[in-house]
Amino acid sequence: MNNFFTIIGGMGTEATETFIHILNAKTPANKDQDYLDYILVNHATIPDRTNYILDHSQPNPFIPLAEDIKRQSKLNPDFFVIPCNTAHYFYDDLQAITSIPILHMPRLTVEDIKNKYPNAKKIGLIATRGTLHDKIYDKEILAAGYDLVKPTEKIADQTMELIYDNIKMNNRVDGNLYHEILRAMTEELDADVVILGCTELSVAQERAGDHEYNVLDAQTVLAEKTIELAKQKTL
Repeated sequence: MNNFFTIIGGMGTEATETFIHILNAKTPANKDQDYLDYILVNHATIPDRTNYILDHSQPNPFIPLAEDIKRQSKLNPDFFVIPCNTAHYFYDDLQAITSIPILHMPRLTVEDIKNKYPNAKKIGLIATRGTLHDKIYDKEILAAGYDLVKPTEKIADQTMELIYDNIKMNNRVDGNLYHEILRAMTEELDADVVILGCTELSVAQERAGDHEYNVLDAQTVLAEKTIELAKQKTL
């Protein structure tokens, strides 16, 4: 392959599968050869990102992530995609070990607010405890001039239940729980739009998207930007 990109996935595998589905579904294609060339690294054994961010005595995900980046860089992809929001805690350190661009999912998502929800002012965020703790979305949202709406402890706990107990553990989406989280963020906390800042929440949106709330799925934004950049590279 002359022009291709590398996906560092497996965090988790169901979320990566959703990313691939979104990527392929949004790629304009009428035949096999119209789809994008990419390498998928489904590194499912990478340690849990949230566990490490909250407790540095836990296994460090950066070590295998860095090894993946180094190995894949030898193949010279056009760019890297990491469909895991929490893994972007390590973004600067990962980018520092390669000259190949790594797409920044939280940054791209916040940049896309003006396109999808031009009148939005108060931006809600639901994500893992790790992403909430590392404030990577907070910085991007505030720097873009929006008001940030963080979840209450109750909503954060419900979100972790949805991500870990439902999707990661049982590959199941509790649609009622997902909709209740969105309702509380929108109606109780007055968010104009809610960013789905975890790729497992993309799974929830794919399987239980029958709601009326304004959401911006970071994984979908990443897929759209991936297609845009890949098409530019092949022109």
